[in-house]
Amino acid sequence: MSINDISISRRYLFSLISVFILLFAVACEDENEEDPDHTDADGFVLETEDGVQAYKELKGVVTGSVSLAVGDTLHFMVHFLDHDGNEIEHDDDDHGDDEDGVRVSGANASVAVVEMIEEEHDGHEEKLLQVVGVAKGSTSFKLEVMHGGHADYTSTNNVPVTVN
Repeated sequence: MSINDISISRRYLFSLISVFILLFAVACEDENEEDPDHTDADGFVLETEDGVQAYKELKGVVTGSVSLAVGDTLHFMVHFLDHDGNEIEHDDDDHGDDEDGVRVSGANASVAVVEMIEEEHDGHEEKLLQVVGVAKGSTSFKLEVMHGGHADYTSTNNVPVTVN
């Protein structure tokens, strides 16, 4: 290999490394840009229709519980929380895709049916978390805020449900 060949190889390698670094920097910038529909949550609250906080998870710390009798139905408003525990305004109506919004997973439907539903209140549609007691036992579920095919937030803990 001649000195010219080594010089060309170094330039080629230097160019490849430079392109890689540039592409990596651009990709990181795109990830960090604020998406106005992105929900940056650190927790959530399940609140009854009477305004009573039944369950709260913030930064992995849990308070409260969900329990009901066989045949009972509970409705909860879901409020997502920022790092300081303040409510984040999250409007499911901004999402046109059925895969976006709040998703519930993991509950054993033979014990309790847990799902997001829409109900009309004061002339407008409101999304609520509905829990229906099916049989005595316990189960749990996870909450996720879906956006663009991925979860912006996933509950740290499974939310326990006890049916008496």
